[in-house]
Amino acid sequence: MKKLTLIVPCFNEQEALPFFYKEAISVLKNLNYEYELLFINDGSKDNTLNILKDFADRDACVKYISFSRNFGKEAAMYAGFCNATGDYVAIMDADMQDPPDLLPEMLKLIESGEYDSVATRRVSREGEPPIRSWFARRFYSLINKISDADIVDGARDFRLMRREMVDAIVAMGETNRFSKGIFGWIGFRTYWLPYENRERVAGTTKWNFWGLCKYAIDGIINFSEAPLSIASWFGIIMTAIAFIFLLFIVVRRLVYGDPVAGWASTICIIVFIGGIQLFCMGVMGQYIAKNYSESKHRPHYIVSETNKPDAEKIK
Repeated sequence: MKKLTLIVPCFNEQEALPFFYKEAISVLKNLNYEYELLFINDGSKDNTLNILKDFADRDACVKYISFSRNFGKEAAMYAGFCNATGDYVAIMDADMQDPPDLLPEMLKLIESGEYDSVATRRVSREGEPPIRSWFARRFYSLINKISDADIVDGARDFRLMRREMVDAIVAMGETNRFSKGIFGWIGFRTYWLPYENRERVAGTTKWNFWGLCKYAIDGIINFSEAPLSIASWFGIIMTAIAFIFLLFIVVRRLVYGDPVAGWASTICIIVFIGGIQLFCMGVMGQYIAKNYSESKHRPHYIVSETNKPDAEKIK
């Protein structure tokens, strides 16, 4: 019998976990698969870990890995992939926005042999602030144009994968991770399963607008060199403009014999060019910072507690 591993990253999800566990177990028990529920506690400050321990005491199929602190969702997902033992591996959130009742259909699609992965995408964003939806759509459009990552608009992290695809993800051991980009970059045959947006069953989202903006910038920097190219073109264009201005000033001096009037315009030009230079330096600084972070080879996560004997404690 084939085995299914369900990876569930958790950060302060004490309100949602009882609902999720009840729904997930009701779905998993009706599948003709051996299964394990692998919860990754990402340094939660609430009662999440105790709830996971309670699940594990009552259900031998429940495994948990608890981090020493909050390392972020990307690290939690990577820990799940590194410690999953199933022939098929699914990743989903605990807030019920990734509905467990889609799993039977996803398994049916992947068992057909036509696909290596079944990924979900939201076809609506009801209940989401309009400004956030607009920026999300612009992000997906932009990153697909400037990078090799194939990311569908509305893509969720919720997906089911074959073992081969999971092994490829684990092999990409970079510290600065952007899983949506990694999923698209490694390729494999993927079926996109659409579904209507669902609200959180309980608790509050851990993502605010600025957090999502930072995540989007990280994704662009991790999977595209376009910002560096833009900075280079800015430099070339501003150099050309400065050369033209220089010729204009020299010619005016020789022909008319008068100095160029207007200190205000000169200051404006200096400030403008200085702003462009700082912008370009900031772009390069982002790439240098990522390089610096990767060069330290720090672990993605540190495990403080687990009921999984073979779990990798530091990775």
